[in-house]
Amino acid sequence: MNRKRMDLRIFETDVNIIDRTGAESLIPVQESNEIIQGVVAQSAVLSRGRKLANMTSKQYKMPVLNMLPVAYFVNGDSGQKQTTKQAWDKKFITAEEIAVIVPVPEAVLDDSEYDIWGEVKPRIIEAFGKVIDGAILFDVDKPATWRGGVVTTATAAGAVVTLGSEDNLYDKIMAEDGVIAKVENSGYFVNGHMADISMRAKLRGLKDTTGNPIFKTDMQSRTAYSLDGSPMNFPNNGAFDKAKALMISGDFSQLVYSIRQDITFKLFTEGVVQNTDGTIAYNLMQNDMVALRAVMRLGWEIPNPINSLQKDKTKRCPFAIMKAGA
Repeated sequence: MNRKRMDLRIFETDVNIIDRTGAESLIPVQESNEIIQGVVAQSAVLSRGRKLANMTSKQYKMPVLNMLPVAYFVNGDSGQKQTTKQAWDKKFITAEEIAVIVPVPEAVLDDSEYDIWGEVKPRIIEAFGKVIDGAILFDVDKPATWRGGVVTTATAAGAVVTLGSEDNLYDKIMAEDGVIAKVENSGYFVNGHMADISMRAKLRGLKDTTGNPIFKTDMQSRTAYSLDGSPMNFPNNGAFDKAKALMISGDFSQLVYSIRQDITFKLFTEGVVQNTDGTIAYNLMQNDMVALRAVMRLGWEIPNPINSLQKDKTKRCPFAIMKAGA
């Protein structure tokens, strides 16, 4: 019996396998936390919006307040107390996939003096931020399951201010029928602004009645852009379309998003890359190529719950836009 156990132990030590330790240098590390933070930093929408808990399935059901309770005075000592109710609607966040494949010949990787993947990954992150902002703000190539973008939503609610060539920019932003007031009339307070980069020059050119600049106290310090105490940023990833909006103002806590899958990178040494018509563009094995695939899944929504100031959901919008006149 003892000899049998000894033989078994000897047999087990003779087995050779490629274990995780031996293949560690070949296994790519998924820098998910670092990468997703990079995407958020590159996307003006994700950096300004409110992140919900990560999704555990393709859809995220979100209850939204749809009816407010009403209180009544009791008519005298013998008056009857009336009843009321409160109701919720539901909205769904649907996760959709963003992906890209970058094929590179192995000879190029071997001959390069630079870390090509180290150069490619930041550009992929930037591209992800651009496509997210374009879809959420302006409906650019948005998935069919996603709602209308921020500009579309504000336009449908009538929350639009047009800036003509002779109009006073200050009034169009700050006055009674300005962009900020449009949001306030819907029962929200503006907590942020996004604008096309051309708005920087327009704001720097604003002067008070004495001819002094409103946004600059001196010519040496960097201008800190904010409107009515709310921060302002100018997305420079190429997603902001000034033909559709010069500026978007609103309560960005009402722009919520949830991530189903953090951006991940995977390196392929075999397989084919097809064109949209089905023809093969690259055969990685035959062409001695490798391909880096990046994938991310996320969704977003504007809850826009009912409030006491604006109960009509067709006129209620937490965002307003300023667009250029014809």
